[in-house]
Amino acid sequence: MPKPNLRRQVSLWLLLPLVALLALDSWLTYQRAMNAAHVAFDRSLAFSLKSIREGTRLSDGQVEVDLPYLALEMFESDAGGKIYYLIREDSGRAVTGYADLPLPPKRAMPEPYQTRFYDATYRGEQLRMGALRLPVHDVPTAQTRVVWIMVGETIEPRQALAREILIGSLTQEALLIVLALGIVWLGVGRGLRPLNRLSATVAARADDDPAPLDQTGLPSEVEPLVDSINQYIGRLRRMQESRRRFFTDAAHQLKTPLAVIQAESELALREAREERARTHLKRLNGAVRQAGKGVQQLLSLARLDADSGHLVKLAPLSLDKVARSVTLDWSPVARARNIDLGFEQEEKVDVTGQRDLLAELCGNLIDNAIRYAGDGSVITVRVTRAAEGPLLQVIDNGPGIAPQERDAVFERFYRSSATQNVEGSGLGLSIVREIARVHHARISLDEAPGGGLIVSVQFAKD
Repeated sequence: MPKPNLRRQVSLWLLLPLVALLALDSWLTYQRAMNAAHVAFDRSLAFSLKSIREGTRLSDGQVEVDLPYLALEMFESDAGGKIYYLIREDSGRAVTGYADLPLPPKRAMPEPYQTRFYDATYRGEQLRMGALRLPVHDVPTAQTRVVWIMVGETIEPRQALAREILIGSLTQEALLIVLALGIVWLGVGRGLRPLNRLSATVAARADDDPAPLDQTGLPSEVEPLVDSINQYIGRLRRMQESRRRFFTDAAHQLKTPLAVIQAESELALREAREERARTHLKRLNGAVRQAGKGVQQLLSLARLDADSGHLVKLAPLSLDKVARSVTLDWSPVARARNIDLGFEQEEKVDVTGQRDLLAELCGNLIDNAIRYAGDGSVITVRVTRAAEGPLLQVIDNGPGIAPQERDAVFERFYRSSATQNVEGSGLGLSIVREIARVHHARISLDEAPGGGLIVSVQFAKD
C-alpha cells in the first residue's frame, strides 16, 4: 500500500471544496447572467411596447394599430428566438396578433400606462412577456377604450447569453483553481523543507546523543512537534540516568558486604577450631543477609523510580487490613528484641493503591522503627481517617530524628548521625518516599509526645 503523500492530500483536501464552491458559484453566476439577460432583453421589449403604443389610437369607436417599422423588424428577426405579440381590448376582443397569449397574473396586473414583465408558458415554450395597459381616447366622440399591448419572446436568446457569460466565468475560475493548486503544491513543498531538514538532523544523530533538537529557524507550527521530541529525548535521558544510577547504587551497596563475605569465608577456612569458625560463619551469614536485603531494596527503588517507565496499577483496597497483616508479620522480630509492637485502628479505612507496595511501605517503616528505636522500645502502627483523608502512622519512643535532618533522611544511603552504629542501608525511607509518590500521598516526620518519632503517610481523599 503506497504511503500517503502530504502534498497530494492537501491538494485533494483543497480540490474537493474548491470544486463544490465552483459548482455553487456556477449556479449563482448563471442566475446573475439570466438576470442580466432579462434586464437587457426587457429593454427591447419595453421599446417595442412603446413603439406599438405610439401607433395605437381610437377612431370612430374602433381601435386601430399602425405597427411601427422597427417593431415589425423585431417580430421578423431570426436571431434565434420567437416573437409573439397581441393587441386586444379590455373586453377581450383581439385587435391583432396572437389572441391566446396569456395575460399577466393578478399579482403582476399593471396599472394604466404601466409596463409589467412576467414569465409565461405558451404553446409549450417559455416566454418572457411585457404587458402595457393603455387607455385610448377618441377626442371627437369623447370615447375611451382600454387596450392591452403584449409582446413576448422565447427565452433561448437569453439562455444563450447566460451560457456564454457562464462559460467565460467558469473558464476563468477553473484556471484560477489550477493556478491555486499549483501554488499550494509549491507552497507545501517549501513549507516541508524544515521538516525535511529536521528529519535529516534526527537521522544523523548518534545513538547516545542526549542533546535536545535545535528549534532555530523552524516555523511555529513545527515547534510543538520538536518540543514533544525533546520531551521524549529528555525522558529517555532520565531513564538512562536512572539505570546508570541503579547500577552505581547496586555497586556501592554490594561492594562492602561482598568484601566481608570474602574476608570472613577466608578466615573460616583458615580457622582450625570449631567455635571460632562458627563466629566467622555467623558474621558471614549476617553479611549475606544484609547484601540480600540491599539488593531487594535497590530493585524496589529501580522499579519505583519516576523515570523507570514502570506503570503501577492502583485499585481500591483496605489500608487497615494491609497494615494489620504487615504488623503481625513483624511481631516475631519485635518480640525477639523485647519491643512492644502494637496496632491501632479506629475504623475501616479504604484507599486506592497497590497492595504489595503498601505492604512494603508499612514494612519499611516498621523495620526502621525496630532498628533505630532500640530494644525494649514501644512501636505503634495506627490507621485512621483524618480530615484530609486516610492516614497511616508509625510511632516509636526512640531517639527520633533531629529536625534539621528530617528532609535528608529520605535521600539514598543517608545515615543520621545518631544511627551510624545501627545496621542498615539507608534506603528504607527512600523506598517509602517513592511508594508514597506513586500513591499521591504525602509523608512527614514529627516528634512524638514524650520523645520519639511519628512517621505519617497522608493519603488523598478518594
